[in-house]
Amino acid sequence: MTSEPQRLGPLESQVLNVLWQAGSCTIRQIINHLERDLAYTTIATVLGNLERKELVAPLRGQGKSVSYRAVLGREEHAASVMSHALETGGDRAASMRFFVQSMSAEEIELLRGFLDSPQPGTDA
Repeated sequence: MTSEPQRLGPLESQVLNVLWQAGSCTIRQIINHLERDLAYTTIATVLGNLERKELVAPLRGQGKSVSYRAVLGREEHAASVMSHALETGGDRAASMRFFVQSMSAEEIELLRGFLDSPQPGTDA
C-alpha cells in the first residue's frame, strides 16, 4: 500500500504551483508570482510545512540565499494521489471503471496508447 499523499491547504497548493511552473524560487520570488501580496514570514511558514511534508527541498545558495524546489513533479504528485485513491476506494475495479467513464474520448485514446506500449521492466 502506498503512503497517503500529504493533504495540502490552498496556500500550500499555490506555492507548489509556483514551484512547478517556475522551478526553484526564493521566498521573495514566490511572493512575486502569487496573485496577492503576502508576508515573507507567511510564505516561509508555508515552505517549512511543505518541507516537513517532504514536498519541497531547500537549495542553499551563496550567503544567506535559499531557494526551494518541489521534490516531485506535478505529474508525479498527481499520480501518487490517484494511486492512493484507488487503493483506499474500496472496490478498485469499480473505482477504475467510474474514473474511465469520466474521461473524454481523447483521454481514453491516450490511455489506450499507454497500455498498448511496452512498459519499462517488461520483456514486451
